[in-house]
Amino acid sequence: MGRPPILPADKKLGLLVRVMSGQLTAAEAAREVGVSEQSVSNWRRQFIEGARNGLAGESGKDPEEASRIAELTQENAMLKATIGELYMELRKSGRGTPGRVPQPCGKTRPARRVN
Repeated sequence: MGRPPILPADKKLGLLVRVMSGQLTAAEAAREVGVSEQSVSNWRRQFIEGARNGLAGESGKDPEEASRIAELTQENAMLKATIGELYMELRKSGRGTPGRVPQPCGKTRPARRVN
């Protein structure tokens, strides 16, 4: 079976209302628009999750997006801790002491001033 047709949201909503009110079964709705029964079930699940989130005051927040934000926040905290540890190691070795101006290595020429 090929890729299912892309249906506008209002068409999906109309189908879901008919399915949820008992006018159509999921299989009948799927045949009517040329998609799988699983697609109709997925739309129904997404519709119910969206309604639940809307009633809970979380409208517009995608669960996947919230999960990704939590993941990035955790990664950010880990990276900050790693930076802190590396900074402390540099301080111990004397290479990261505050106020110390790094000296060039090898043969380098000072940069020309541009006015």
